[in-house]
Amino acid sequence: MPVRRKYGQGCGTAYALDLVGDRWALLVVRELVLGPKRFSDLRAGLPGIGPNVLSQRLKELEQVGVLRRRVLPPPAASTVYELTEWGAELEDVLVRLGRWGARSPDMPREAETRPDWLVLGMRAVYDPGEEPVPTLYELHFGDEVFWARVDDGSLRVGRGDAPEADAVLTADVEAIAKLVRGELKPAAALRSGAVKLDGERAAFDRFPLLFKFPPSP
Repeated sequence: MPVRRKYGQGCGTAYALDLVGDRWALLVVRELVLGPKRFSDLRAGLPGIGPNVLSQRLKELEQVGVLRRRVLPPPAASTVYELTEWGAELEDVLVRLGRWGARSPDMPREAETRPDWLVLGMRAVYDPGEEPVPTLYELHFGDEVFWARVDDGSLRVGRGDAPEADAVLTADVEAIAKLVRGELKPAAALRSGAVKLDGERAAFDRFPLLFKFPPSP
């Protein structure tokens, strides 16, 4: 294994890149922002990464304190990887970086996306324009469930159920992505069956209004 080259500069930015600047490192962090994952889940969420490279990145990120390993209690008893408290602070960095990337007119918007990527990306393009109504959403993509909470002028997201959600949306990733991009209206989504709604229709109608892609440079 070649020795990792470092910048060796007295600069916080350079040192951060020493820690998480290698190829795939930040995307490994992205996969863990919404919760712990097994090695196999990480591989599934990172198309193109080899098992040796993933193992190396996980080892490096664990050594510098960005993530840790944990064994789940029985009956699962499997090993998962999760961000440390310090590593979790990279969520805001990833959101800002995602918003910066979304400004490019060349961003491949028709490329494959996945539930984790979409839900985290919702934070990157969150821009309601005015004080939004506090609302809790639950998003179902097949067997994967996420929540999104609008409150105190911010959007928080996570993996898992949302008890007492105002609106529960069941759809595929592309349907929700089109709502976020403004390419699909709520009424049309319901009429076509692209989205199944349980809960408040008004909350669903507000959902696309929460997002706005930043202008191109």
